[in-house]
Amino acid sequence: MDRTSASEPSPPRSASSIGTVAVIGLGTMGTGIAEVLTLSGRDVVGIDVSDAAALRAGAALEAATARAVERGRITEADRRAALGRFRTARELSAAAGADLVIEVVPEDYDLKHEVFTALDAVVRPGTILATGTNALSVTRLAADSAHPERVLGLHFFNPAPAMKLVEIVSSVLTAPDAVGAVTELAQELGKEPVAVGDRPGFVADGLLFGYLNQAAAMYEARYATREDIDAAMRLGCGLPMGPLALLDLIGIDTARTVLEAMYAASHDRLHAPAPVLGQLAAAGLTGRKAGRGFYTYDAPGSATVVADADTPRPDAGGAAVREVRSVGVAGSGTMASGIAEVFAKAGYPVVLAARSVEKAEAARARVEKSLARSVEKGRLTAAERDTALALLTPAGSLDALAEVDLAVEAVAEDLEVKRQLFATLDKVCRPGAVLATTTSSLPVVAIARATSRPQDVIGMHFFNPAPAMKLVEVVRTVLTADDAHATVRAVCARVRKHAVDCGDRAGFIVNALLFPYLNNAVKMVEEHYASLDEIDAAMKLGGGYPMGPFELLDVVGLDVSLAIEKVLHREFREPGLAPAPLLEHLVAAGCLGRKTGRGFREYAKA
Repeated sequence: MDRTSASEPSPPRSASSIGTVAVIGLGTMGTGIAEVLTLSGRDVVGIDVSDAAALRAGAALEAATARAVERGRITEADRRAALGRFRTARELSAAAGADLVIEVVPEDYDLKHEVFTALDAVVRPGTILATGTNALSVTRLAADSAHPERVLGLHFFNPAPAMKLVEIVSSVLTAPDAVGAVTELAQELGKEPVAVGDRPGFVADGLLFGYLNQAAAMYEARYATREDIDAAMRLGCGLPMGPLALLDLIGIDTARTVLEAMYAASHDRLHAPAPVLGQLAAAGLTGRKAGRGFYTYDAPGSATVVADADTPRPDAGGAAVREVRSVGVAGSGTMASGIAEVFAKAGYPVVLAARSVEKAEAARARVEKSLARSVEKGRLTAAERDTALALLTPAGSLDALAEVDLAVEAVAEDLEVKRQLFATLDKVCRPGAVLATTTSSLPVVAIARATSRPQDVIGMHFFNPAPAMKLVEVVRTVLTADDAHATVRAVCARVRKHAVDCGDRAGFIVNALLFPYLNNAVKMVEEHYASLDEIDAAMKLGGGYPMGPFELLDVVGLDVSLAIEKVLHREFREPGLAPAPLLEHLVAAGCLGRKTGRGFREYAKA
């Protein structure tokens, strides 16, 4: 075949010039991409060496289009036309007439190189060749091909028909018109294209896989159970899946490949694959596709988790539970009033103790306003609101907590302030009362040692806003008594919160996994790899996150975020956890986020 020189002029490429697409590799991702393209009106050739894969792809397309007809998204005529535009083949020669080829074979450089070399001898010089890799070097694949200017990355997210993000990866060799054509195509397909440079993981996976790796390491260290880690991130951050369940979905072998590539590029130990990933992969326990990974499934490829030896069992012979008839909340801020509301709605008499009667009354008024909103939205009846308010007693002194069975502290995140408060609670509260701190980053044991009864002290980390967020991290120290821990677990169940157990170390579960991810997003901007908007869009559209990292940082407060990141860095002494200089500079400049009108973005003044 005549290989036209890359220097010879060819017609400018555009989405309208892409009428036929070849998809090489008909696994889950390839099949999903084929579905999207076929429904867009393009002819699609699905190529796979496996006849079984081709049959599955055809069946999946028939099922998907049938569902689309049932839901009124397309007509039966549209469906028949789409099915008529899809055909399968075993040989790469079937891609000869394609205007665009998308390769989604397994993440193995030699295999991908073999595919691209074969395509060079098959397709026209003007045909765009796209790799679906998220870990391997697009530049290397391009440089090793006959026409590097036509090679780029086209990274869809799973499931391709539903996920809106497409990362378009260009190398220094890629022709601008090729990038423009696939960008237009992505937009026509109803996707949100984000242009990124060539580095392992790109934007979304570059942030996601570091977080997943740390979750795997947390589980491997037996800091928390797989169920608690996953529940914490779903309920504490609003994520669609927990990290260990997501690793099983992605494939543990695939995740390890991505992390190896990221580590080779960054030399950041946070990207070095957790040993448990290698152990599971070597044992063939690669996740859902194998029927077992971090969890066990009822069959290979199934999403249904079944009980196994590591599944928590109901504790029939657990520690005795102390009776909790009344609760005290120390503090008057947003968190204190929110926690007081939670307990009052659950039927507990609550004493809300502040530094003055005025502050306590203001906190009660905040609860009353919140309950009124719940009535307006139909979440509570007026009678339930009145009952909860009647259970709430404001007080201007901690002395009012003398008879409570559980005292919950919700004051400023300052160790000395909390130690002084607990020293007072030690003197005021009756013997046997459980004393709980809501700290999110301070050592609970240091707070407990301010009392003469550290066995009664425990962490109860509620999330903001406390009435809405379902998670409570229950933090026991090496000194916490079993019955104090059992009591707090029982109370969480009564107030309809999901309790997860964790040990007394910086960040507990949620912040220890969340803030390194946020810090890495800041570093990505510092390195001019992607913009704030691109990163936020990538994580919302590609990862299903409710907020992008910079939106979240501005909501949390950059000063609060910096303080937590400093605590994590101090505790674990990991260079990769050092706060990004840009975050430190913004805090030093007083740009703290929404509360000051400027953080990573500017906000209109209220």
